[in-house]
Amino acid sequence: MAKETATYIHGHHESVLRSHAWRTAENSAAYLLPELRPDSTILDIGCGPGTISADFAALVPDGHVTAVDYAPAIVEQAAKEAGSRELGNMTFGVADVHDLQYPDDSFDVVHAHQVLQHVGDPVQALREMRRVTKPGGVVAARDSDYRAFTWFPESEGLTDWLDLYEAVARAGGGEPDTGRRLKSWALRAGFPEESVKATSSTWTFSNEQDRSWWGGLWADRALHSDFAKQAVEGGHGTQEELQAISEAWKTWGKNPESWLMIPHGEILAKA
Repeated sequence: MAKETATYIHGHHESVLRSHAWRTAENSAAYLLPELRPDSTILDIGCGPGTISADFAALVPDGHVTAVDYAPAIVEQAAKEAGSRELGNMTFGVADVHDLQYPDDSFDVVHAHQVLQHVGDPVQALREMRRVTKPGGVVAARDSDYRAFTWFPESEGLTDWLDLYEAVARAGGGEPDTGRRLKSWALRAGFPEESVKATSSTWTFSNEQDRSWWGGLWADRALHSDFAKQAVEGGHGTQEELQAISEAWKTWGKNPESWLMIPHGEILAKA
């Protein structure tokens, strides 16, 4: 069975978790919510700090959410999130999406948000997600598509950031432009075309609060996250270039004319 071979290039620096903890079922999994029933059993892969997982648990009060991640320390944070919300219908574990340690036909819904862009074999991951989904259940995945990010005003620093990000991500074994590939990967994983619903949605950052938050977290990530370390250690960029990228994000965040749109591909694939 395949194992994880890609490097998670972001790591778990505070600036990374700052963005992950912002995610909710509403702003990150709206395409999936109509599929949920009060008694749904859900496997949430790559749960991160657990905010989406906990939202799912609240939406399926008679069901159950199993939240898993590849990093043990982050699973502990997800468990704390559930505890703070007094959710009793959740369990947690460490898992590799390429080789899930669950029997066939175990869950009504198997969900992964911003996961497949970071794994070594996304087609095998989808095969495993399909295997552990009950007949008639659904595999749901949503991933951003970096090359399709759109911002205003034009910024040489942000263009340099995107080029550097994509180089570091691919050097780590991932695919940063995953949103556009999800349907293709689902078909290669064995889902019939008629069973795959492919959609898209966006995050937009424009008002003062959103600009400041997003620009600030990427200003920090450009200097302090694992992405920064791998950029330098892999010979993709220098510390001076990372400093310039950080400043570019700060400048973008302060400009009242600034606007950023982040597109995502989504699939709902019936098992």
